[in-house]
Amino acid sequence: MTKSRMIGYTDSDWAGSIDDMKSTSGYAFSLGSRFFSWASKKQATIAQSTAEVEYIVAAETTSQAIWLQRILEKMSEQQDGPTIIYCDNRSTIAMTKNPVHHQRTKHIAIKYHFIKEAETTKQIQPEYCSTEDQVANIFTKALPRVKFEQLQAMLRVTEICIKEEC
Repeated sequence: MTKSRMIGYTDSDWAGSIDDMKSTSGYAFSLGSRFFSWASKKQATIAQSTAEVEYIVAAETTSQAIWLQRILEKMSEQQDGPTIIYCDNRSTIAMTKNPVHHQRTKHIAIKYHFIKEAETTKQIQPEYCSTEDQVANIFTKALPRVKFEQLQAMLRVTEICIKEEC
């Protein structure tokens, strides 16, 4: 049985859509030196703060992490510790690690709070990373070309051209 550690990155913009004020979120997962799962989507609800939208996407990322853990387990790929999920919002990490519901977070839908249990049971381990190092930024907003290319290289995503279509 192989032991490795899956690492996730989660990020969002806040109210980035000028049409409906909804946020765009994204996540990416790596195993070893390769990214193998990523997604970007517009949130279904309007978040009232950056902490809220980051918490929502962290919960969605956690859900994906648990699903990927189960798939990897079936493939005899055992985790070497909890999945680290990097987030660039310290408030989100604090909310995740604090089992107490506070007045400031009571408006966040209960369905997202399972992330606290996943952290307590060591399925995930939320960690801070700077916005500069946040790979998931590529999924959430338009970026300057240099930054986009840097994140694209970190993801090891390359352009594939089919003959006569490029």
